[in-house]
Amino acid sequence: TANMAILSFDPKIYSKGRSPLEAVSMGIEMMPDETAYRCNVVTLTEEQDNYEDRIIVDHSADEISTAEADQLIKTLEAELGNEFRKFYTGVSYRHCLVVREGTTDLGNMTPPHDISGRVVGEYLSTHENAAELIAMMKKSYDVLKDHPVNKKRIAEGKRPGNSIWLWGEGHKPILPTFESLYGIKGSVISAVDLLKGIGLSADMSVPEVEGATGYIDTNFEGKAKCALEELSKGADLVYIHIEAPDECGHRNEPENKVRAIELIDEKVLPIIINGLEEIGDDYKIMIL
Repeated sequence: TANMAILSFDPKIYSKGRSPLEAVSMGIEMMPDETAYRCNVVTLTEEQDNYEDRIIVDHSADEISTAEADQLIKTLEAELGNEFRKFYTGVSYRHCLVVREGTTDLGNMTPPHDISGRVVGEYLSTHENAAELIAMMKKSYDVLKDHPVNKKRIAEGKRPGNSIWLWGEGHKPILPTFESLYGIKGSVISAVDLLKGIGLSADMSVPEVEGATGYIDTNFEGKAKCALEELSKGADLVYIHIEAPDECGHRNEPENKVRAIELIDEKVLPIIINGLEEIGDDYKIMIL
């Protein structure tokens, strides 16, 4: 909702949930009777016998790579997918489940990054409409805990992606075009599907930046250079979204959060300011 509001799309009017916007970015053609859910690959403790007693260790499974997560999602699709539900691979730990004839009336589907270090039981929705989704989350643990990808990650000292976590439900988004509302051409530069989905839904330019990850290892310079390229192609406004400070906060990494902000100062702003000065037009930069 914050990003939609910054781009002047009133969330009270246009927000239909975050996962459908991510679905748009993944190229998923949602039907009106379909519901999308964010499908995180997470790390749960393994000592407990019951799913409800496990503790969520990491909402991102140690920032699992997209290539590794893709293997997990494909396994889940083979084991849990059917004619009514389908799993789609996104970026890193962020993926999508689309359910035909699904609902958003689910009670509280808690975001996993809000409950790091806590026992999951009290955060599992008890609403009757959520029962099938919660059952899928529990089944995913049985499917993924001994997956070859996770065995390899554990051997390398990394956290396994041993469960999915479903949340962020919503229906197909409908946004007016950015240019029709404001008479200017806009671009969105981001590593994450949520922001790309907002841009695509508003018919904005959404270029890909090689090496953009959504974490502190992202391609800071590449995003800045891409912004200048978009301006040279006729964009009037370029919205650069850098997830790293937020992601480091979710991971309880204050030093990395500070460093991510410093890297924006060091690697993004100089390229943009010097490039705008060379272009020679009037400009404004707003940093949020």
